[in-house]
Amino acid sequence: MPFRIFCRVLGMVLCSTALTAYFASHSIGTAIVTTLACSLLLQLAYFASVLFLIWRSGHVSRAGQRAEHFDSCEEVGSEPPDLDEVKNESAELLQRGQMLATSLE
Repeated sequence: MPFRIFCRVLGMVLCSTALTAYFASHSIGTAIVTTLACSLLLQLAYFASVLFLIWRSGHVSRAGQRAEHFDSCEEVGSEPPDLDEVKNESAELLQRGQMLATSLE
C-alpha cells in the first residue's frame, strides 16, 4: 500500500474516532483522550503485525532450508535392483544392439 493512501486511511480512522467520541460524550477532552488511545492501539497492532511477519519469514526460510537438506539426501528405504532385473535389462539391450547392427548391414 502506498504511503499516501496509508496516511489518508489513518487520518480518516482517527478523525472518525474523534468525531464519534465527541458526539457520544459532548466533551473535547474525552474525544482527545479517546483519539490518543485509538492511535496507541493502532501503533501496537502495527508493531505486532511487523513482528509476526518477521517471525513468519524466518520460519518459512528455515522450513525451506530443511526441505533443501532433505532433497539432497538419499532415500532411506531404497534397495538395489534385483539381479534378475539387471540380467533382463542387459539381455534387452543386447537384442536391440544386434537388431541395430543387422539393420545397418
